[in-house]
Amino acid sequence: MDERTAAVGDGKAAAAEEGAGRGGRVPGPATETFVAHRNLLFTVAYEMLGSAADAEDVLQETWLRWIEVDLAEVRDRRSYLVRMTTRQALNRLRTMSRRKESYVGSWLPEPLLTTPDVAEDVELAESVSMAMMLVMETLSPTERAVFVLREAFDVGFEEIAAAVDKSPAAVRQIAHRARRHVDARRPRAAVPPGGARAAVESFRRALETGDLQGLMDVLAPEAVLVADGGGIKQASPRPIVSADKVARLILGGIARRGITLTGTAAVVNGGPALVLRIDGEFDGVLSFRFEGDRIADLYYVRNPEKLTRVASATALSRH
Repeated sequence: MDERTAAVGDGKAAAAEEGAGRGGRVPGPATETFVAHRNLLFTVAYEMLGSAADAEDVLQETWLRWIEVDLAEVRDRRSYLVRMTTRQALNRLRTMSRRKESYVGSWLPEPLLTTPDVAEDVELAESVSMAMMLVMETLSPTERAVFVLREAFDVGFEEIAAAVDKSPAAVRQIAHRARRHVDARRPRAAVPPGGARAAVESFRRALETGDLQGLMDVLAPEAVLVADGGGIKQASPRPIVSADKVARLILGGIARRGITLTGTAAVVNGGPALVLRIDGEFDGVLSFRFEGDRIADLYYVRNPEKLTRVASATALSRH
């Protein structure tokens, strides 16, 4: 693994190779700075794109441009890297919009198994939650970039303006419009972590025992199930609405197929989730949104192309 690859894919390896370079092409300080901010840059890209795979591609593109920069001309390296990452993510976001138009069935963000500190950071956990990521899908690419940088990372208007090629005055207007749009659709305040974990545990027990009433008791009356199979795995093409329909669909499917469905508790995108297995084989990730002490929304990702980041935790950062 050369230093260019290491800096993007493995911060520890890059740090160990600091200063080695390839024929002196890669200066030590460039690698050191990139590694120091890699988690932040990945988080920015992921929040903008909703895809870990595309976020990694954005980091690769950012790295290749970063090593060509004259660091002596850079006043604030962190801001410069965030700006570069944002520009690359904006380009990728426009490409993704075309891909989503031909996507089979419902589209959900790529789930991330996250470290405990993400759940402890309330603002970060909300910003990467499935519910919030879906709200941000309703923004235009520029609105999403401005909203993410301003609300999640507290970036100044002038810095954002440089990243999105707008004037600071225009960015203020975009930020106001995006915030108003998101606030109108923002998920309600979540139940405390202990209550959320208890609700998920009750859901898991009812799921594994086939307890229809127990399942309905933990679901909000207008609960909504959204499943993403991407045309690769079977999934309902449209959201299923109401606790009764959701519960009967899940348990009816289990009974009809004669399978054993089990769930293991996990923290995904900063919130409680279940890793589901069918007859012992990994099948997908089920995330939740809560209202009070009940589950209001269920997000089931089955598309195997989106399940590469649930085997080990991904480090995210707002700093």
